[in-house]
Amino acid sequence: MPLTLVALSRTVCYLLAILALAGGLSRVLAEADFEHMERIALARHGDAVAEQVRDWRAMLGEAAALETADQLARVNGFFNRRVRFEDDIVVWRQADYWATPLEMLARGAGDCEDFAIAKYASLIALGMPAERLRLIYVRARIGGPQSTVSQAHMVVGYFESADAEPLILDNLVGEIRPASRRPDLFPIFSFTSEGLWVQGASTSSADPTARLSRWRSVLERMASEGLELRK
Repeated sequence: MPLTLVALSRTVCYLLAILALAGGLSRVLAEADFEHMERIALARHGDAVAEQVRDWRAMLGEAAALETADQLARVNGFFNRRVRFEDDIVVWRQADYWATPLEMLARGAGDCEDFAIAKYASLIALGMPAERLRLIYVRARIGGPQSTVSQAHMVVGYFESADAEPLILDNLVGEIRPASRRPDLFPIFSFTSEGLWVQGASTSSADPTARLSRWRSVLERMASEGLELRK
């Protein structure tokens, strides 16, 4: 029987509790230098992309005073509305490339990893505790409840508390829904900016070493652009 996202949330919470007791979790903070990012955007891509960075910064500034649910909605909607979905082979001429938020805004296009990374980084920049967030790799069923067709996909999960059902931020479904209302998603594994990998199933077709390498690369590039996620 496929592992559901609700079941994954219980597994994640159990492992997080163990790590917390062992001192293995620390708060992740975001140091965001949007002026630096705007200068890079202007130099590399022109004023239109610099304006996108200004809009992103303004959205985060407005969202900072909102309740958590509204922050999630603002961040989710910002990228879903501004960026069109395209496969990496179309955007980057590579089979699998993880873009920074600036790179995605510059192209105006990205795949599921790019959407998820931009939303995750934005929520951390708003001061949301990293232990409440997960980047979750899933198999997404395509074509309705009876379909046997699925594809690799990434979403962001938000956990209100240690035993809460996660809310799912996704580019395929614009509405933020609890995991129990996303039966089309079957988790494989999840991770955070702390480099913690959580196995979401007894077996996985994913290559954790390759995935972690891409994650480290995008974190380094984000830091060079002015958005550093750190412990």
